[in-house]
Amino acid sequence: METKKLLAHIGTDGILKIQTPTNFKDKSVEILVVLQPLDNPEDSASEASLPKYNAWGKPTTQKSIQAAIIKMQQLQQGVGLDKNSIREMIDEGRRF
Repeated sequence: METKKLLAHIGTDGILKIQTPTNFKDKSVEILVVLQPLDNPEDSASEASLPKYNAWGKPTTQKSIQAAIIKMQQLQQGVGLDKNSIREMIDEGRRF
């Protein structure tokens, strides 16, 4: 048994032509074909230009992402605890 990995192209007619280098000549063989589409640079470019949306259905932009980061940093400053405070709270909880 031989395992081969090949790159091929399916034409507009839907026909896949495979030419394999092999030592099997004039024999019946079992073939297993796995189709894995390759990323097309043209497809990737068109996907990149599509708008992306956040969890609330609003379009995300560089400005909206930066605003969200700033809000998260402000929230962290307002309610965030440093590591020492957390350790003190854990130690205090163990005392009870």
